[in-house]
Amino acid sequence: MAKRSGAVHVATTNRTYKGKVYTTHLLRRSYREGGKVKHETLGNLSHLPEEVIALIRRSLSGERFVPASEAFTIGRSMPWGHVRAVLGTLRKLGLESLIASKRSRERDLVVALIAERILHPSSKLGTTRLWGLTALGDELGVGGARVNEVYAALDWLLARQGRIEKKLAARHLPEGSLAFCDTSNSYYEGATCPLARLGHGKDGRRGRPVIGYGVLADLRGRPVAMTVYPGNAGDPDAVPGQVKTLRDRFGLERVVLVGDRGLLTQAKIETLKTHPGIGWISALRSPAIRKLMDDGKLQRTLFDEADLCEIASPEFPGERLVACFNPALCDERGRKREDLLRATEAALAKIRAEAGRRTKTPLTDERISFKVGQALGRYKMAKHFTLTAAGGKLAWARDEASIRRERELDGIYVVRTSEPQDRLQAPEAVRAYKNLSQVERVFRCMKGADLRVRPIYLATEPHVRAHFFLCMLAYYIEWHMRQALAPLLFEEEDLQESRWTRDPVAPALPSRATARKKITREAEGGHEVHSFDTLLQALSTQCKNTCAVKSSGAPAWFDQITEASPLQARAYQLLGL
Repeated sequence: MAKRSGAVHVATTNRTYKGKVYTTHLLRRSYREGGKVKHETLGNLSHLPEEVIALIRRSLSGERFVPASEAFTIGRSMPWGHVRAVLGTLRKLGLESLIASKRSRERDLVVALIAERILHPSSKLGTTRLWGLTALGDELGVGGARVNEVYAALDWLLARQGRIEKKLAARHLPEGSLAFCDTSNSYYEGATCPLARLGHGKDGRRGRPVIGYGVLADLRGRPVAMTVYPGNAGDPDAVPGQVKTLRDRFGLERVVLVGDRGLLTQAKIETLKTHPGIGWISALRSPAIRKLMDDGKLQRTLFDEADLCEIASPEFPGERLVACFNPALCDERGRKREDLLRATEAALAKIRAEAGRRTKTPLTDERISFKVGQALGRYKMAKHFTLTAAGGKLAWARDEASIRRERELDGIYVVRTSEPQDRLQAPEAVRAYKNLSQVERVFRCMKGADLRVRPIYLATEPHVRAHFFLCMLAYYIEWHMRQALAPLLFEEEDLQESRWTRDPVAPALPSRATARKKITREAEGGHEVHSFDTLLQALSTQCKNTCAVKSSGAPAWFDQITEASPLQARAYQLLGL
């Protein structure tokens, strides 16, 4: 009797032998013969992986399978992880509502400009192109924005600068607090902005007009306000603007400005004295310290038992002077001076040798003096040499008395403050002055690869002012991200706390944890230690994929985020996302 064709299926049986369960998967065909159902084994599938056996079951039940490339397509893949980190921090800080209480096209554009300044600083036109290359454009709906919209958004932001700064001051500058202030400038590419003037550029670019700007920061280095002024104005000229910012716009009656001795000059301190409620912390210049020593108000014996002490002088009425001695700084200045003296002597020796070789056309005394002036100007050591150029010959000798007088000041600096002792102890005054490095970091980040405030191409004064303010807000976000991500960065994790507890005079040393990170290049948990920039790059490898399932009809598109790596997951955890 002929066998009738039957269904093929996978039969699974379990049997126990000596306490162990054995599972068998058999490929079988069932058929009828003589009115009876019989089974024919076609093969043993037990050696195959479970997922393959499951696919065989589904195929035998009628499902049709095709290669993934034929059934599934990825239409677009956009870097997303770094966008999530920056936007998430920005929103967690409430910066969107700080800029404007209600969402608008202008607010979305400004937020996108701030975020892109951290992700990939570029020109305003370049920024609009970048919005189409990462998930930022989609997240904020600005992917198709035109550059004219961006310029309009800058005008919109500038009109709100005062209100935004006032809200930041309410957060970070309580009554009676310390406020750091510092200034810098950056070169300008163009010839139309009236703020761009020829001045002493701090970027090392000669012959370029510069634009000056000052930053007001809180005790921890968070920027609160930005002032932009013509590039030919000196740093001290920005101080009245900072005072006006504090008094008029923020409504603060008691604030202490902390500035370096180049910013808070004697003349500007006299101006501050006319503003009751505005105090200061600064430092004396070397000539003033020399005079204190010559008058007997300051001697090195004061530091035999302590590295700081308070002194008084009638030259500075109503002020407290805190003299400090740093042995490490003393050694460093002595070493540097000796190196400069030797370099100067080597340059002078070359001039003398040249004068000795020139027999046919001897060097004149005037020419020798010119070359000597160049050498002395290069190393700034003229005060420590006595020189004679006569008869085509050059002779010199070190002025040991001058060197000894300067050596007496090595390692000594004097902090000056208007604050009485009951409000500010001497160690806190010194710490506050040394912590000016926090506001100096604002300029380093704005000028460096982080935010790249330069080069400045914008043509109008309002757009330039808005550009600087935009960069300040970007640094505000970056500051908070750096604090949160410190365990994954080459940075101190408790830096803000240690700044106000460690020895105010002794050199700052990295903690054991930070030293270990720098040596092993490894953070806790086995993660690689990064710079802020490379960590953002690592986060950007998590992508947002726009996918679709192919079908006979219109494809159904959906978004799929790639799985976060352990490093990315840890970064999001630290950021509180």
